[in-house]
This record gives sequence, structure tokens and C-alpha cells, in this order.
Amino acid sequence: MTDYVIVGNGAAGTHAAEAIRKEDGGGRITLVTDEDLPFYYRIRLNELISGDVAEADLLAKKEAWYRDQNIDLRTSTRVDGGDAKKKTLVTADGQELGYDRLLLATGSHSFVPPIKGSEKKGVFALRSVQDARDIASWAKKAETVVLIGGGLLGLETGNGLRKAGKQVTVVEFFPRLLPRQLDVDGAGRLQQIMEEMGFSFRLGAKTEEIRGEDAVTAVLLEGGEKLSADMVVISAGVRPNMELAEPLGLNHDKGIQVNERLETNQPHIYAAGDAAEFRGMPYGIWPAAMEQGKIAGTNMAGGDLTYGGTTMANTLKVVGVDLASAGNIDVENELDSRTLSDEEIYKKIVLENGRIVGCIMLGDTKGFNQVTKAMSEKTDVSAVKDEILREGFDFKSL
Repeated sequence: MTDYVIVGNGAAGTHAAEAIRKEDGGGRITLVTDEDLPFYYRIRLNELISGDVAEADLLAKKEAWYRDQNIDLRTSTRVDGGDAKKKTLVTADGQELGYDRLLLATGSHSFVPPIKGSEKKGVFALRSVQDARDIASWAKKAETVVLIGGGLLGLETGNGLRKAGKQVTVVEFFPRLLPRQLDVDGAGRLQQIMEEMGFSFRLGAKTEEIRGEDAVTAVLLEGGEKLSADMVVISAGVRPNMELAEPLGLNHDKGIQVNERLETNQPHIYAAGDAAEFRGMPYGIWPAAMEQGKIAGTNMAGGDLTYGGTTMANTLKVVGVDLASAGNIDVENELDSRTLSDEEIYKKIVLENGRIVGCIMLGDTKGFNQVTKAMSEKTDVSAVKDEILREGFDFKSL
């Protein structure tokens, strides 16, 4: 009987466990996570902060699912080290876990830039359900919030706090919001929608210091502007969790390096999700974590699947507004593109040699899946490129 151990219970770890069980009905699967909840939707943590959902509503897989799949789920269990030669892991409380096949799906953590004062009480970053609990607790006595960073999770956190009655100011180093997902016009449209909701913005701005004696009272920007704040949330991106790379002797750079089978340089050790680096790239998006987890799990159980990369596509809601973005969004407007814009929507397709290489859909994401399929299949859309964004276009024709 094969012993499978998976460290990490996010999208990659859970999909790997599911894939292993499909291939191997009798193997022992142990799934270890340092969090106290089973697999949950991280993107919905803002709803927990606003009070719109209970913790139970966040769960993607309830504990009964793990029992039904005969998966030994161990929550609140942190793995501190291991030995690849002995095929063992060691937990923080001294347990030793042996494995025949190991998957590291350890995810990522919030990056906190070296901002003076970031250690003060009332300064938070959101990545886990415990972070959300801490933010919601502090928010009960806060009125004004400064959000440092205009990325997705940050804006969603800000919206959760706005819905809880807080005054939210966003400080973003880039001159526009969501720089990875939106071009200048799209970001401008989103900013306008958010300003109408009550958000304030300082774009192209850098935080110099977080001020206050013991707890935060203000944020000082370069240039001298001072923003009063009872609370600060830092949303400056994430970094892969690679603490186990050194003790296990794994090659790593931006993440734990893997080949197209999601194998590391050590025999029988795999990596997937935010912690993995494939061809020089840690993807850090949900669809990649799902795909990598499924492939890694299948291969761990004797299958033979290969990974070729994931199209950088996101389908999400930002402050309640539908947004989908994929590929090269052509911020500099150097390529051929088509746009459609009004007060409620902004759409853009980017073309190169008659093929779609990028897409933005804000406010209406209809047809996005067909567009990304056309992108991955490199379909020539020359004949319909002027029609794609028009009302009533049949996306099935792509």
C-alpha cells in the first residue's frame, strides 16, 4: 500500500488528493495543513470581514468529504522539516510522518514591504482565515482604513471593510488599479465605479511610514501627505512558501522548481500551486493550482500527465463588479486591439497576426471562456475581429 503525504490543503493539495484517490482506491492519503479549517475559498474572506457570510459558508470541502474519500485530514498541523533520504517529515509538535510519495502544495504568504511602522498594532495583511478574523475583530473599533496596495485581494478586503461601514482610502504605487489585469482605460473605469461607492484613492503614491505610538494613527506618504488611519491593511502581493525546500534538498528560486510532470529534483517529491515554479514562473492563480494539483496527484499515483503551463486568466468579482482578464492586455497599446466602452462596461481584445492574445472584460464577462479557448488554440479570428465585442455576437462561432 502506497503512503501519500500532501502538505497544504488549498486548491492544489485538495485537487491532488482527489486525483490520487481516483487512480489509487486503496492508498493511504494524509493531507496536512497548518490552518484550522479544511479547504476554503480564500477569495471570499472579504465577505467574512464584512459579516456577509459565516466561516462555514467559506468551505469548499466539508470534513465529511475527506472521510468519504478516506483521506486523513490533519488541520492545525505545521510541518517544520524533513529528510528526503529517509522519506520523512517532522511536524512542529514532534510527530514524524513517513511517505512513499510527497506533494508540497504549501501555497504562499503575504509580502509585507519594509515600511517603517508596519509592526504596529492595527496593521494587517490578508491571506488566511485567521487574518480575516483578526481584521474583523480590530475593525469593530476602527473608522478609517488605509489600504496599501491596489491588487485584487486588497481591493476585496477594502470592499469588505467599506460594507462594514468604514471609510477606505487606497494607496497604490502603480498609477492604476489592478495593473496585472487592467490597462489604463479599464482601470480608470473601475476606479470611477469604486469612487461612486465611496472609496478614495492615492495612485502613483508610496508609503513612507505608518505612524502611531503603540497602534496605528496615520499613514505618511512620500511627498508629505498624511492620511489619518485607525487601521492599515497591506496588500502588496504574495511570495511562495518554500521553507521545506532547504531541508529536503529541493532546487528553488522564485518557487520550488518542477518539471512538466510536476516532479522536483528529488525522487518521489512533487510540488504544485503557488509554491511551485515551472519554467521560471510561479503562477499564483487558482486555475493553475487546480490543474497542477490534478496532474501531480495523477502522476504520484502512477499516471502519466504532463503540464505545459496555464493561460494567465482570471475570472473574478472586484467590489461586486465582474472582471475577466487573460493574456497580454497590451498596456502600451502597441498591438492591434478592439475596445467597447460605456458607463457600465469596458471590453478589449488584443490581436496579433489575426489571433487573440489578450482580453479584458469588465462589467460583462459573457463569452470569456470561448475567447480564452480561442487564445489557447491560436484560432485565426481575422474574419470576425470587428464583430467580437458587438452586442449579440455568437461566441460559439470562435
